[in-house]
Amino acid sequence: MADQEEADTRLQLARLRQEHEDYDAAINAMITVGCDALRIQRMKKKKLAIKDRLTSLEDQIIPDIIA
Repeated sequence: MADQEEADTRLQLARLRQEHEDYDAAINAMITVGCDALRIQRMKKKKLAIKDRLTSLEDQIIPDIIA
């Protein structure tokens, strides 16, 4: 992976991590307030999709070494 490409991927990772944390805080606030369970479930699904994307990007940066 080229240096610029890796830097872009790391920047995207940082943004996604922040977005993941934001969703976590929003979900916790919704639970505290007693929001609709369906809305909470949708937020959790979006948060999971972000986590999957994070994992995918991390796999691109960290080589898979089989020992």
